[in-house]
Parts: sequence; structure tokens; C-alpha cells
Amino acid sequence: MNVKVKISILSAIVVITVFAVLFASFSLGIIKLNNPSESKYPVRGVDVSSYQGDINWDVLTDQGINFAFIKATEGSAYKDAKFDENWKNAQQTDLYIGAYHFFSYDSSGKTQAENFISTVTPADNMLPPVIDIEYYGEYNKSPKKSEEVQSELSELLNLLEDHYKAKPIIYATIKSYNMYISGNFSDYPIWIRNVFTSPKLSDGNDWLFWQYTDRGRLNGYNGDEKFIDLNVFNGSADELKNLCLRSHID
Repeated sequence: MNVKVKISILSAIVVITVFAVLFASFSLGIIKLNNPSESKYPVRGVDVSSYQGDINWDVLTDQGINFAFIKATEGSAYKDAKFDENWKNAQQTDLYIGAYHFFSYDSSGKTQAENFISTVTPADNMLPPVIDIEYYGEYNKSPKKSEEVQSELSELLNLLEDHYKAKPIIYATIKSYNMYISGNFSDYPIWIRNVFTSPKLSDGNDWLFWQYTDRGRLNGYNGDEKFIDLNVFNGSADELKNLCLRSHID
């Protein structure tokens, strides 16, 4: 084997090793593709569900966290197994808390609203309700038509706004935003997920919350999911407080 061949093989081994280390570091949450500046985005939070298991909210709060969104419901009948416990315990902290609903493409907006409303009782320091709209299952390959989704989503948003007296927040991935939200629902606050780069919305709209990684690691939970979603708020602490349901602000 000549020298050039040996050098080529060694170079290939080095490149493969570097990529393997980087991939492993990303998978383990050691390296994050996004790391938004704390000086630019000082108001930070998490979103959780039953996947995080039992949560020690005092421990979680004591890690630079200002807000938490907690999964409440999904579709017309599902309720997150840990919601009641999380909702009760999170209220014992200084966090601003919000509840979110995972939107189903197989249920009407009316029955989804009924599920959420029957589950989520307004609380002090409560942020507006959140509708999480993203692709799942068969809809990853065969998305439902925009007109159908927008009709049911509109009904859900209107019913929640009537009940909680605040405009709900729309959570979306870049893909679902472009498909269903872009150019529509411009008067609703947007919570965008982009774990690769800083988000820029296709219609020029501003985002209010940004889920910048799904590979966060914090102390205070023991579920099957070892990671926790991390988010920033595009504003000040006072602006976050002002976003809360008016009837529950001191």
C-alpha cells in the first residue's frame, strides 16, 4: 500500500470519526444546534408532558426557568396522564404556566375544544391556551387539505378564545406553519419550533415563543424521556406577565 493510499484511508477514518462524535454528542444533548443568546432572550421556559414522568417543580424552576407549558389534551377524548398533577404542582411555583392541546386531524374543532375546556381550569399566572398543530402518523406523508384543517382549527380557536377570554397561541413546526398557518391567523400569537436554526416565518409574521431544542437536559424529572424541550420568549418578563389571562393577574 503506497503512502497516498494510506493518507487517504487515514483521512477518511478521521472524518468519519469526527462525524460520529458530533452525531453522538447531538443525540445525547451535549451539543445543541441552536443556543440562543441569554442576553437577547433572557425569558426562558420548558414544555412537558407525561413523557417527563414525575416532575419536581421546585427543582425544575430553580434552573433559570420563567414559564412552562404543560400538555393537557389531544383530540376529542385523550387527556395527558400527568396533567392534573403537573397543573396543580406547577401552580405552587412562581412560574407562568400554560396548557397545550395537541390538534387532531380526525376530530372536529368543537369536540376538541370541549375536551380541553373540561380539562383545564384557569389558574393564577396562566398563559393563554396553546394549540399544537404538527404532522403525525399517516399525515406525515399525506397531509390533510389546508381548507379542511383551517376550518376545524378556526372553530377550536374561537371556542377557546370565548371561554378563556384570550387569544390562544398557535404552536407549529416550520412545515405545518407553511402548510396551514402562513398567511392566515395573523392575529394569533405564534410559538414556532425550529431546532436547527433561528426561525424566520415564511409570511413575515413575528413569533412570540421559540422552541429551540428538543435535546435539553435539566434536573427535576424522571420519565422515560431523558430530554426536555427548551424555549425562549421574544420579550421581557413584564411582557410575559401581561400575556397572562387578565382575570388572573394580581
